[in-house]
Amino acid sequence: MPTPIHSDGTISITVNGEHKRVPAGLSIADLASQLGLVPEKVAVERNLEVVPRSTIAQVCLEDGDELEIVHFVGGGDHRVAGGASIDEDRWTVAGRSFRSRLIVGTGKYKDFAQNAAALEASGAEIVTVAVRRVNVSDPNAPMLTDYIDPKKITYLPNTAGCFNAEDAIRTLRLAREAGGWDLVKLEVLGEARTLYPDMVETLRATEVLAQEGFLPMVYCVDDPIAAKRLEDVGAVAIMPLGAPIGSGLGIQNQVTIRLIVEGAKVPVIVDAGVGTASDAALAMELGSHGVLMNTAIAEAKDPVMMAAAMKAAVESGRLAYRAGRMGKRRYADPSSPLAGLI
Repeated sequence: MPTPIHSDGTISITVNGEHKRVPAGLSIADLASQLGLVPEKVAVERNLEVVPRSTIAQVCLEDGDELEIVHFVGGGDHRVAGGASIDEDRWTVAGRSFRSRLIVGTGKYKDFAQNAAALEASGAEIVTVAVRRVNVSDPNAPMLTDYIDPKKITYLPNTAGCFNAEDAIRTLRLAREAGGWDLVKLEVLGEARTLYPDMVETLRATEVLAQEGFLPMVYCVDDPIAAKRLEDVGAVAIMPLGAPIGSGLGIQNQVTIRLIVEGAKVPVIVDAGVGTASDAALAMELGSHGVLMNTAIAEAKDPVMMAAAMKAAVESGRLAYRAGRMGKRRYADPSSPLAGLI
């Protein structure tokens, strides 16, 4: 066996284009196991020669070896209808691209640790955050940024609790000063009982914010005309409610959501009303670019498990939309041919 070139008893090899240092005398099978692979389920090429699977436990690595380790994957490149890869199915808002179509909130959790765990399970890349006063009486109190890193997750400051355009604009100006954020979520509520948006104030705030360089994603009623007007004054995303905030009633008006999606030139995110995974899947099947939710996850009996369910539902609904559902029929249509019956 060649003498290792490193004083610590290791040798240098290349595995699938990546340089690694491994202990001298390591077999190919041992290396596969260290990489978390099952040796019996991979094929290995060593220095451009295929190593018979029956011998990989006996073949020891040497300094300078170049390995290619491959295995079988279903269907080649996981392409779906339209030729695009599932992994490449990203969406873009205001020039920023994201993989996950699930946006989650950061309220109502029992603590920041649970919030962070649910976020990880959801796979979301954007979280909405409320802008609130700093706790000056206890400056050492835990902060959301201690648990969710804004360098890794996109913070979307929102104006939750604002009931007029002036308060919403002021809030977002402070948010931009605090964190430099220009991509924001605007919501201006009409009254506290229903938490329905006040569209007159919402339109006014959207126009001002857009003129000041903000990129507002705007919560609104499920009205195609209102959605178009928001887009005209500078909204970078339209966020119609599926049902009242925190109600968990699910999508109440599929027709108007679909009309908004069909008419919008910016992303449409269903915001509010989702109660369970089937609601999220339905929102995506209608053609929405994404879904935003908070209460449905935070108030579940197991928020982390529900977050995982919502991730799967959003992905499933998106795939179903892209695949194109079958047409609805008034009567039965047999799956098996009737000709040739015994």
